[in-house]
Amino acid sequence: MTETSARPLAIARWLFAVGFLVFLMVVIGGITRLTESGLSITEWKPVTGAIPPLTEADWQAEFTKYKHSSQYVLMNQGMDLAAFKHIYFWEFFHRLMGRFIGLSFLVPLLWFGMKRAIPRVLTGRLIVLFFLGGMQGLVGWLMVKSGLVDRVNVQPVMLAAHLTMALILLSALVWTALDCLALAKSPSAPLARVTPFAALVGGVILIQIIMGALTAGMRAGQVSNTWPLMNDHFVPEGIDWTHGVGAAFTHDPFLVHFTHRWWAWVAVAALVVLARKVKAAGVRPASIAIHSTFGTQILLGIATVMTGVNITLAVTHQAVGALVVATTIWGLHVIGQRAASNHTVL
Repeated sequence: MTETSARPLAIARWLFAVGFLVFLMVVIGGITRLTESGLSITEWKPVTGAIPPLTEADWQAEFTKYKHSSQYVLMNQGMDLAAFKHIYFWEFFHRLMGRFIGLSFLVPLLWFGMKRAIPRVLTGRLIVLFFLGGMQGLVGWLMVKSGLVDRVNVQPVMLAAHLTMALILLSALVWTALDCLALAKSPSAPLARVTPFAALVGGVILIQIIMGALTAGMRAGQVSNTWPLMNDHFVPEGIDWTHGVGAAFTHDPFLVHFTHRWWAWVAVAALVVLARKVKAAGVRPASIAIHSTFGTQILLGIATVMTGVNITLAVTHQAVGALVVATTIWGLHVIGQRAASNHTVL
């Protein structure tokens, strides 16, 4: 392949489009979780599962399978077919979107590859992104399996892994798309570097993502509907330390909620510093985007808690959380691109 045949601008647009689909997937996943729809489909059929029940007999067959699940036995005894169709829709839509994202990545990847349009420096990364997407689908099914026996919902740790991987995938798509934009401006432009500062900010945000996902998975947002205190206490009562500190930080809803609530301010501090560095680098729109998204996210988080996890606010909170991740990556890429350029000059 000659670099003159590369089409980095077209690839950037494609990756941004796939990133937008992943963002929508995160939103749909939030709705699926909050409507308790995730366990409505008890089998994984990669090909035939893309076709929904078409007849009344098909619906009855799916409903019968669901009636053997622990969620139905323990929580939804007496549910009628109409209610089942509602939760089935969200899980089916979630899985269908996953298939669509996979095709939206694979087909253009093959086409760009055949046209020798992929910059040589990004070929390996795009292949890794494809396999990361495939792993995300596998983790999604393992998450569902974790809730089919003796539970009414999926294992919180599995949900945290699934959501965290989705946001890591979104981050990688945005970062790579921004690299492509830089290559479109100058084919000799160096790829952005992950600086120590970027690693620090990324680690802070990753911890917040994981704690947020655990909060969602164990419904920890519902243990307190007051702010800033939790049930009249700064450190909430009822934390179970009997299995050790590590277990408490990943399995106790009071401590998980508390950690997610207050680690947010560590994340805010890191993002304020990032936004200032980005502004100093001359990319004011990225700085504004970072400030806007994390400010909105903080307000949504407080409102979600104080309304007892209102579903609309909770879904919006998850959606804006994904935007915080995307704008953070934008800012970190600005810093990384500048560091790479300075290194090249040296």
